[in-house]
Amino acid sequence: MDAKRIKQILSSSAEIDVKYNGASVWIDALNEDGTTATVHSRHPGLEERSTVEITELVEE
Repeated sequence: MDAKRIKQILSSSAEIDVKYNGASVWIDALNEDGTTATVHSRHPGLEERSTVEITELVEE
């Protein structure tokens, strides 16, 4: 995925399915470096946030 698409997803009111390593995640923010994003799992109880390379995020 690229930074432009992540910005579109962040500004959208729609629920867009994004996966990281096969697991559904919410994108919390595109980081200032423009190459990483902060994400957390969509599964209840798993609120831990991670910084991941945006190229590893896949829109379903």
